[in-house]
Amino acid sequence: MQRPLFCLVAILCSWWPVAAVASTPPDRLVDPDRVDQALANLIEEHGLVGISGLIFEKGEEVYFGAHGFAMREERRPMQRDTLAYIYSMTKPITGVALMTLYEDGAFRLDDPLAKYAPEFANLKVFVGLDEKGDPMLESPHRAPTIRDVTRHTAGFSRGSDPGQDIPFIAAAYRQSDPKHQDHTLTEMAKLLGRIPLGFHPGERWLYGDSVDIQAFLVERISGKPFAAYVREKIFEPLGMHETAYYIGPEHDHRRTRIYERQDDGSFAPEDPAEVAYHLAPRTFTPGGSRLISTLDDYMRFARMLLNAGELDGHRILQPDTVRLMASNALPATLTDSLWLPTKGQMGFGINFAVRIASPATPTENSGEIGEFFWDGRASTLFWVDPVNDIAAVLFTQFMPFNTVPAHKAFRDAIYWDDPTAAAPRE
Repeated sequence: MQRPLFCLVAILCSWWPVAAVASTPPDRLVDPDRVDQALANLIEEHGLVGISGLIFEKGEEVYFGAHGFAMREERRPMQRDTLAYIYSMTKPITGVALMTLYEDGAFRLDDPLAKYAPEFANLKVFVGLDEKGDPMLESPHRAPTIRDVTRHTAGFSRGSDPGQDIPFIAAAYRQSDPKHQDHTLTEMAKLLGRIPLGFHPGERWLYGDSVDIQAFLVERISGKPFAAYVREKIFEPLGMHETAYYIGPEHDHRRTRIYERQDDGSFAPEDPAEVAYHLAPRTFTPGGSRLISTLDDYMRFARMLLNAGELDGHRILQPDTVRLMASNALPATLTDSLWLPTKGQMGFGINFAVRIASPATPTENSGEIGEFFWDGRASTLFWVDPVNDIAAVLFTQFMPFNTVPAHKAFRDAIYWDDPTAAAPRE
């Protein structure tokens, strides 16, 4: 049976750990033996190559475990200091960087994007093809705002991702190649500003390049290169010394390999092109992907969020700002949110999915109302649970995303009394 979840009213009244501790039972929620067995089962029963996890509860480390290999071919074990490709877990870091400028009064969330980025002043929306097969474009019903790019409602589309089957936009995107590894963020913005939007701002939740635009905004508003700003404002204060876009060859012995799951359930090494970006320093520093990190580094970021913006005497954000980021911001005008519901009963804040209701069925990912989280393309995951005062990070490196139920197994081991009864078996 799943453990009782606190009601949403309780969450709103006691959001942060100091209050939540008083409301939770004195015994800990995390059973480290159960968590470790869940991760071991993913190796033994599902053939996963490697996996590791780290959990803090009520300010203390309650679990670390690593199973399998970071690089199977060299029999290199998954370890605590393994360097992993975190892909979209870059996005929450970018959101925090942007919100440091928000706290400085440098912008308002409802400011038009074009106020700071005239590259987006003349956007058009693709609404279909006419009888001759030519594209029909019209002006947006309203200008996209900075709030839109923080919650994926601005309309930016690549035209070919899940839920974005728009061949005209896909062709335009391929031709312009806005995120080429040798582009600057300014060059990216100029190219994105010429590609039609896939929908009118505020009408859909469409995952895409909005967080790369956030990185561009940080650079434009601060006057500093994005990577330098993030290092100065987040990585150095938090002691995240092993999180970067480029990690030199002297650390190759700690680097993981990404594995592709095959039709028969086995795992083969990734196409080398998948990680070619990381083989040398690049001009392009996207806000939506490409960082490399370790479990301990990313846990410091997660613990900062759990502690309402502060860790070890270093304040990155104010509590109200973290609360804003971790609150559902999806507008009432939304017509659909594509695949976001596959992650559970979710809303979306600023670069975080936000749990707004308990799991409706045992097949959904376990979790607590009020948690906020995100994951990465190679199946990494982190979340922050203010009610139970938990921060959790899961590192594994396989594609396609979460095709082995690693996230569910990890979560169920924490939130279910009997995780084996809840976790699906293949």
